[in-house]
Amino acid sequence: MHKGQITIKDIAKELGISPSTVSKALKGHRDISSSTKQSVRKLAEKWNYKPDQIALSLKSGLSKTIGVIVPEIVHYFFSTVISGIEDLAYDSGYHVMFCLSSELYAREVKAVETLLASRVDGFLVSMSKMTDNFDHFRKIQENDIPLVFFDRICEDIDTDRVIVDDEKGAYEAVSHLIAIGCKNIIHLSGPPNLLIGKNRENGYLRALRDHNIPVDRNNVIRCDSREDAELVVPGLLKRGVSPDGFFAVNDMTAAATMKVIINMGFRIPEDIAVVGFTGELISEITNPTLTSVAQHGYQIGKEAVRLLIDRLEKKHDLPFQTKIIKTELIVKGSTLRKG
Repeated sequence: MHKGQITIKDIAKELGISPSTVSKALKGHRDISSSTKQSVRKLAEKWNYKPDQIALSLKSGLSKTIGVIVPEIVHYFFSTVISGIEDLAYDSGYHVMFCLSSELYAREVKAVETLLASRVDGFLVSMSKMTDNFDHFRKIQENDIPLVFFDRICEDIDTDRVIVDDEKGAYEAVSHLIAIGCKNIIHLSGPPNLLIGKNRENGYLRALRDHNIPVDRNNVIRCDSREDAELVVPGLLKRGVSPDGFFAVNDMTAAATMKVIINMGFRIPEDIAVVGFTGELISEITNPTLTSVAQHGYQIGKEAVRLLIDRLEKKHDLPFQTKIIKTELIVKGSTLRKG
């Protein structure tokens, strides 16, 4: 039984062959006989041989490691994105290092520094909502390291991107509210510095205009968290003309809005209908269940990894690409009015 870190030289010595023959056998090279390949693989398995990743990275120029920065992981959407990233990266022979910005600019900058120091091959990034300076992203590109943004992208950085069709998803959500009879629809909007917030607001406004409903800018309220909804929504329900519909920028805000509406004595959807955006698990456990625009986070994660690996291994000189994932309106109890 061999002890310690196993190397190709150890296997070669045991079998009485050259290290280069062992290396070729492990790679399935056609110049090596089947019996030699079998002997090498059998001993490698017996001794639990693992390739020297440092040596491999020096030889290939790649560490086979991807750095990922996300704003949060408790959010169902980001957990599904991470699953998509992990699955395709693993299948492609890459390791993944995750960093959490916690929606803070300073932590995002530190995460970039940490991953650069770790010599990752490439970055997948979804920006924090507090980020308004992009020098740390430029530093990635200055180091000639590929960068792919997903979901929350930086408009000032020219690179590969994976996004959902936020404007179209919002348009369909608000058009659905109008179709069931809503005329005074509040939009609980996202951060104005993020493109997803701008696009979802644009979809809301376009739906109103296309259905000949006057636009009231007072009906667009910055509110993108459970805490914000608990503070903001009670005042909106006490207006002279109560809203009959809410379109929230995300499902957590929509769910908190539903709780406030019910606690204040209104019925959902008979008095007020609610639509969210994300397609989170929480949409299944609200009462009534929440109509939402599904983003397909798992697909976003896989597409982001695919773009990055293509950039690393195949297509360095191609123009940057923007992949757009289609959304899907899932109608549930919060908008199912009778009649």
